[in-house]
Amino acid sequence: MNPAGASLTRTLTPYAEIVMTNVAQVPATEVPSGAYLLDVREHEEWDAGHVPGAVHIPLGELGARYTELEQDQPLYVICRSGIRSDHAAQALAGAGWDASNVADGMMGWQAAGLPMTSESGRPYVA
Repeated sequence: MNPAGASLTRTLTPYAEIVMTNVAQVPATEVPSGAYLLDVREHEEWDAGHVPGAVHIPLGELGARYTELEQDQPLYVICRSGIRSDHAAQALAGAGWDASNVADGMMGWQAAGLPMTSESGRPYVA
C-alpha cells in the first residue's frame, strides 16, 4: 500500500485487487475560495451550470485525461451529489494527488448560494 492509502495490485488472474483509500469528505461550504476544483459530471450537467474556474473532465474520461490535472496543489472533486466525485477522488488520491471529495456536490454548492456560471447565463444543477 502506498502512503496515500491505496494500491492496485496485478495478479495472475485477469482481475486486479483494488484497495480504496479514505479521502476527506468536504461540504461545499468548506471548499476554500479559489480552490483547484475538478468537476467530473457529464457534458450536459456541466453546460447547465458549474463552478467558475473549475476544470471539467467527465468521470468516464478521467482515466485517459488525468495527466491534465496539476499535482502541486490540493484538488477538490465535485459531481452532482458526491458519489461520482468520491470514486474519482479516491482513484486520484491512490495515484498521488492530494484529493478531497465535495461530499454534497453541486446540489450542496447551489443550496449554499455559492457562485455558479453557465453558457445560458442562468445556471442550475442538472
